[in-house]
Amino acid sequence: MPGSSERDRQHEVMRLLEDAGRVSVPDLAQRFGVSLVTVRKDLERLERRRLLRRVRGGAVPAPSADEGAFEMRLQLHVAEKLAVAREAARMVRDGDAIAVDGSTTCYYLIKELRDRRGLVVVTNGLPAAEALVESDATVVMPGGTLRRSSWALVGDMGATLAGRGRLTYGFFGLRALSPDLGLLDLSPEETAVKRRLVAISGTVYGLFDSSKVGRFALHPFVETAGITGLITDDGTPDEEVLAWKAAGVPVQRVPVESRR
Repeated sequence: MPGSSERDRQHEVMRLLEDAGRVSVPDLAQRFGVSLVTVRKDLERLERRRLLRRVRGGAVPAPSADEGAFEMRLQLHVAEKLAVAREAARMVRDGDAIAVDGSTTCYYLIKELRDRRGLVVVTNGLPAAEALVESDATVVMPGGTLRRSSWALVGDMGATLAGRGRLTYGFFGLRALSPDLGLLDLSPEETAVKRRLVAISGTVYGLFDSSKVGRFALHPFVETAGITGLITDDGTPDEEVLAWKAAGVPVQRVPVESRR
């Protein structure tokens, strides 16, 4: 990526950390066609944002429960997320009432739904709400506290949603998944919000790219029995699909046209 901007380099660093778990300064300098000093400055800026931890000769993922800044995650596995979002969008009809969380995959889903008429969208994600500004959708944002890394509102939304009826669909991103435990997240605050949204959704779909298979998370937000279906890309292995099928949850794999 010679001649790349600082922003492009930072996105690529986060992608490489996501895939490999470690990056080295010399390798990055060669990849980007920049000096070692420039790479160290890039890593220092990312470390100040708590997105990674610098170690001797390179960097590793940040040792925290935070899954990384929204704008960075938005650039990871883009083709896969778009394919999943487009497939999920096929289900939604004019006039539907849906819940979406603040995940990047659900953000891409919302962008696919901007031409639908008369939607009611309940979301805690600020980027998702902003994407609907020029549509005719009714956007409901439960109150809460801004979680800056995910640009989402978190907190107790029970009073806001209680007694308002059920939504047609609930679409949720995830950090990890397990046929035994269900769909999981790392942040307890995000998990609490997702549980509230799941509770008012008539059907619940997990949306994820194949990189989430085999990952670790702490907090289930919907049990396996409460999942209507899963939508993922064609990189998800057969054994994962079979394990979920055995648990009674159908998995739809969507082909990806091009990967980044």
